[in-house]
Amino acid sequence: MSTADKLADLRARLEKAQDPGSERARKRRDDAGQTTPRERIHALLDEDTFVEIGALARTPGDPDAVYSDGVVTGWGRVDGRPVAVYAHDKTVYGGSVGVTFGRKVTELMEMAIKVGCPVVGIQDSGGARIQDAVTSLAMYSEIARRQLPISGRSPQISIMLGKSAGGAVYAPVTTDFVVAVDGQSEMYVTGPNVIREVTGEDISSAELGGARIQEQSGNIQAVVGSEEEAFEYVRDLLAHLPTSTFDESPVAWAPADEELDDSALDTFMPDDTNAGYDMRELLAQLGDDEELIEIQANYAENIICAFGRIDGRTVGFVANNPMHYAGCIDADAADKGARFVRTCDVYNIPVVYVVDTPGYLPGVDQERQGLIHRGAKFAFAGVEATVPKVALIVRKAYGGAYAVMGSKNLSGDINLAWPTAQIAVMGSAAAVVMIQGKQLDAIEDPAQRETMKKMFMDFYDETMTSPYVAAERGYIDAMIQPSETRLALRRALRQLATKHETDLPKKHTIAPL
Repeated sequence: MSTADKLADLRARLEKAQDPGSERARKRRDDAGQTTPRERIHALLDEDTFVEIGALARTPGDPDAVYSDGVVTGWGRVDGRPVAVYAHDKTVYGGSVGVTFGRKVTELMEMAIKVGCPVVGIQDSGGARIQDAVTSLAMYSEIARRQLPISGRSPQISIMLGKSAGGAVYAPVTTDFVVAVDGQSEMYVTGPNVIREVTGEDISSAELGGARIQEQSGNIQAVVGSEEEAFEYVRDLLAHLPTSTFDESPVAWAPADEELDDSALDTFMPDDTNAGYDMRELLAQLGDDEELIEIQANYAENIICAFGRIDGRTVGFVANNPMHYAGCIDADAADKGARFVRTCDVYNIPVVYVVDTPGYLPGVDQERQGLIHRGAKFAFAGVEATVPKVALIVRKAYGGAYAVMGSKNLSGDINLAWPTAQIAVMGSAAAVVMIQGKQLDAIEDPAQRETMKKMFMDFYDETMTSPYVAAERGYIDAMIQPSETRLALRRALRQLATKHETDLPKKHTIAPL
């Protein structure tokens, strides 16, 4: 064979490898309006930066084996920074994991470990390749084993673009972020057919593992409306994260201090201390701009976790949401907050707590859901985090919820408060029952009882919940006007920019998981 023939043979093989699935499988994909794995990769990466590896890989010893073995792997860039990426090909063995598939992905991950860059997996898999038996299971384990050394070193992101079952869901939920498409993504350990056969329960795949269902279970960080939105979300997310824990997050433009005009914040807080307001509107006014990358937006909505920027640098906002459970922290919110704080800590992103919470959510159901250990997890994550931690108390800060929201007593670095802040063991409505309940019950005249109750509550608010009580005792570093908030947050984070903490020598902590 001449050199020209060899070149022609190479070109033919590479051309065949571009979309190697069967004609029937490709037609089914095209009729469903789905994109190819390479189209998905190109939609994520900067233009003309994808470098594929293993395009001609296939199952050894099988003359009918298909190129790629069900996965496309390679390198590229997002905003000019390196990213390792792989995408399942549903038209080849259903995107299931076989030996060559596994080796391609593990090789990519091993290189990402050496290089120190994010790994993005575009998931669309039927799970283990049944005909490969234990080999497929072994490859799943090999992939999972390589997630551990990457975890905490570089971001790992999973984009769910189809039905993922069995082992195909364990790897994604072990990554830092899972992004799914509403009406397109499904995740479950055991599919509806197997469930029907084993337990007799009849349920559709969408009802079992649709994106919104799994979002409510806390397994997904973001649900978006389309593939394009998924890729845009991931690009925005990566723009707020460092390439690795040893690198700084990208620095963006920010207005100068003298350009800040936040006078509107002085009238932001309602006069009624029980009135609700949109915490997201407040967060949008605390950063450099209104852009927020919210994590688990529709899960545990009583707490908001979002990336934003202050002074051009990424911060993680953890804020109580008074529009849900009045901002109380329940078991789900504690889980959500703890995971987000740990994520910020591992990527050296300062945490800004915005506090308005009347406490942990009371109730029999919460106790049965494990609020004790799950609530402690949130506190544990905050104390364990060594990044700068700034708390801004805008209204209520009661009980244990006050403590875990960045208080100085649980290792918060700087605590700021608006004059609308209320800091106490509990609010006046609960305190009057605890302290004056019997005396009030003894008053027969309802009008007199209400007058006495109001007098006590007013006295309690003035003397016990006043933020100046905490400020006088050194638990608040500065009382500020709301219009001074952005500048105060900037100055606090600048002061903490060189913060360095080391833990006592040990193997690892035992967190209340």
